Amino acid sequence: MMFQCHPRNLLPSEYPGCWKKSPCAACKSSQPTAMPRSPNSCICYRETGAQNFPVPPKFQPLNKRRVMRKQLYPIASVLALLLASCGTETESETATAGPPSADIIFVGDHIITMDGSVVSAVAVIGERIAATGEATELMALQGESTRIIELGDRALLPGFIDAHGHFSAVSLYADLLNLSSPPVGGVSNVDDIVELIRLRIEQRQIPPGDLVYGFGYDDSLLAEQRHPTRDDLDRASTNHPIVIRHVSGHLLVANSMALVNAGVTSATENPSGGIIRRRQGGSEPDGVMEETALRLFPSSSTGISEARLRQLRRDALSLYAGYGITTIQDANVGLSYVEMLKAEAVEDPFAIDIVAYILGNPLDDVTLAAVTHDEEYVRGFRVGGVKFTLDGSPQGRTAWMSKPYDQGPPGADAAYVAYPSYAPQSYRDRIAGLLERGVPVLAHANGDAAIELMIDGIAVALEGKPIPDHRATIIHAQLIRPDQLDRVKALGIIPSYYSVHPYFWGDWHRLSFGEERAGFISPLRATIDRGIPYTVHNDSPIVPPDMMRLVAITVNRLTRSGFVLGPDQRVSVMEALYAVTLGAAYQYFEEDEKGSLTVGKRADLVILAENPLLVDPLQLENIAIVETFSRGESIYLQ
Repeated sequence: MMFQCHPRNLLPSEYPGCWKKSPCAACKSSQPTAMPRSPNSCICYRETGAQNFPVPPKFQPLNKRRVMRKQLYPIASVLALLLASCGTETESETATAGPPSADIIFVGDHIITMDGSVVSAVAVIGERIAATGEATELMALQGESTRIIELGDRALLPGFIDAHGHFSAVSLYADLLNLSSPPVGGVSNVDDIVELIRLRIEQRQIPPGDLVYGFGYDDSLLAEQRHPTRDDLDRASTNHPIVIRHVSGHLLVANSMALVNAGVTSATENPSGGIIRRRQGGSEPDGVMEETALRLFPSSSTGISEARLRQLRRDALSLYAGYGITTIQDANVGLSYVEMLKAEAVEDPFAIDIVAYILGNPLDDVTLAAVTHDEEYVRGFRVGGVKFTLDGSPQGRTAWMSKPYDQGPPGADAAYVAYPSYAPQSYRDRIAGLLERGVPVLAHANGDAAIELMIDGIAVALEGKPIPDHRATIIHAQLIRPDQLDRVKALGIIPSYYSVHPYFWGDWHRLSFGEERAGFISPLRATIDRGIPYTVHNDSPIVPPDMMRLVAITVNRLTRSGFVLGPDQRVSVMEALYAVTLGAAYQYFEEDEKGSLTVGKRADLVILAENPLLVDPLQLENIAIVETFSRGESIYLQ
């Protein structure tokens, strides 16, 4: 039998049973357990037989809470009929009692089930996985209309699950002016921004007085290494209000007309949880707004018709499907918007499941107390719970820290630690009621001080009580500390890491936080070693919902400059895939429905052009999505 080595930053002893007695052809070692942890360490697996690395037992989700159990077909009956059809019944009996034909049968040597099973075929009937096993056996389910998909060198995996993002913002931003830097856009300096805004006004013939809105600029990637100001934007136009949103979503810049329209002057005080930046040495706003100060300005959807917004949402579904995603998160949505999405789903079902989280920060106590969540999707939509935002972003240097930044934003003193964007006591007062009612909670927390607040709220709410299966999730958890990971485990909290940061902003974080703190950003290795369930995400539209790039960065942790940020926090490809499949399903209480190619689960699948367990890890992000299936239906074909 042929064996190959797969590079990974993983101690072989962590996967006992995967090693073979034969020497590994690549590392020439017959005692791989003696190998040091390094990028060149490896795990052997069978090239033939579609071997999957099992999810480590300490991460096997516990089915404490099951929310969606409906099946179109009784799977046990299908298998019983399959066996019966191979027996000694008469031809007429077989015709009467034979198994239903599969709609699709996938056949190949690169089926990554994510449940530890080794199979060469997967059969789908309707919306469900009806059978898995050997291809010779499952071909008994072939009927006249069955689609047989021979995978060849391609790989079949469970559909990717978006553990955190903002679907509605992704859809909306497709209509806005993109001011991103490479690899997402082409902006390299402030002049580029000014010129793009000027061209937008000219090409679209935007009337004077109408809002011009852009998004995605990144001061860390501009040649000037600063934010644009009102004066810069005034160079594009003084006859149009102009607002541009920072890539983090936590800052914006407004030109002079936009400031006037918003009533923001030198006399305007900073709102609670936000900052209006001022001209150096004075009180006049320089145009840059942080956190809650963004609420002083018009929404990015201003001037866009409802019909256009609806079409943008449908277009966004296609975008996600092209990245192999079969479950999408829409976080930070309002109550009235949720009702609109529900009505839209009833009228025209969403082809991909959307799970929405209501923004809890602005809700009063009475309204928040009435918020509920849905345990089942209705025509592709459900409310998953409530989300709080506790601080800002590390790339915007507004993440709330317990110790000072090494390098803060312009004008910051040596003691700068940023600030909470939500009153800490308000969060503490509200989290207990939500947990008591069983409403799932997400909390955006990047800095370790914000993470401490999130954890403290859970700890106080659960003090003296058995730990329920609440699965409260820290969104981003970028600068979590080792001692906080221990508390996270004890309290049953899930960290969902924004693990594309090492590439997009890793070099910037080294300046902001120093080598030690930056190297521990998104500490997946430390999380896995503690046996804590985890997920990773793109936080789209901050970066595109490219799941293979997410997996690649999670595995490699390379910055833009090629520096390995926190080499001891790298993980295996299988561990990264877990985070966007079975791990993400667990976060959503959907592990009985999604996340693995297991009989009875939803037929949400993705075909990749190559097996991610075989390729050079540095090439992971180049693996193309060939086809995506949601509920057994093909929704994207390359």
